[in-house]
Amino acid sequence: MLSYFKTVDGRVRSTAGWEPGCWINCVAPSEDEIAGLIRDFSIEPDFFRAAMDEEESSHIDTEDGNTLIIIDIPVVERTGKEIAYVTTPLGIILTEKNVITVSTRENPILDEFAEGIVRGVQTNLKTHFILHLMLRIASRYLQYLKQIDRMTSQIERELRRSMKNSQLLQLMDIEKSLVYFSSSLKGNELTIEKIMRGRVVKLYEEDQDLLEDVLIEVKQAVDMSGIYLDILSSTMESFASLISNNLNMVMKVLASITLIISIPMVISGYYGMNVEGIPFTTFWFPIVISILCMAVTAVILKKKEML
Repeated sequence: MLSYFKTVDGRVRSTAGWEPGCWINCVAPSEDEIAGLIRDFSIEPDFFRAAMDEEESSHIDTEDGNTLIIIDIPVVERTGKEIAYVTTPLGIILTEKNVITVSTRENPILDEFAEGIVRGVQTNLKTHFILHLMLRIASRYLQYLKQIDRMTSQIERELRRSMKNSQLLQLMDIEKSLVYFSSSLKGNELTIEKIMRGRVVKLYEEDQDLLEDVLIEVKQAVDMSGIYLDILSSTMESFASLISNNLNMVMKVLASITLIISIPMVISGYYGMNVEGIPFTTFWFPIVISILCMAVTAVILKKKEML
């Protein structure tokens, strides 16, 4: 699907078709739509293939006067009550007079630009527009990282009360999300640093502050994802040790109970032998001696913290 937007009177508004200075948003475009864009803007077909490849990493390419920037953006996937954070590539193609974004799915970041929520955006200023877009992406990473931190804290509190497999699986999913975020953010950081050199994308003096803000936000997100990943890894190791310790305690108690229960069996087996000369063969004596031995053994095991 193709959508066309242009800044009019300081606000991003939808237009009927493309014109110089507009932003073209392509969401899961069809083959015919891609062919039309390739024909109208003389874009290399590989640009669209790279932008729509879910496994494509962040990078910059230039071909025939057009520039492709691949940036990984954060996405929330909801399956019932479960929430997963993943990343997906967003292709930004800079032509002579237009900016084209290519993605395989709808995402709230581009929707905010399309709905005019983001202020101060000029679609005719290509560098200015993509920097605003990158700043919004970096801010969304920070927002999702804070959500992940709150989710982790909540699951930790639940694990302190009751250790269930479902909660440990949730921590594993969060750890996977943080790995995705960390890897994507590092790739985005390298891409932004290449843009900062001004060799691939033309930079203007008024864009320097905005570019620095983008780089600061991305570096902060990289640091946060690394810190959260380290904390989560150490937390999972601690809970794994607790689970192992609890299992050892259960086995220790079961072994102690087995030892105590075996005492009457040994005594009854001794007095049950069909031989002469066994002392104290009265009925009550084996019972009393069994109870006394069990009590003494229980006290000893209790003092040694085996029960």
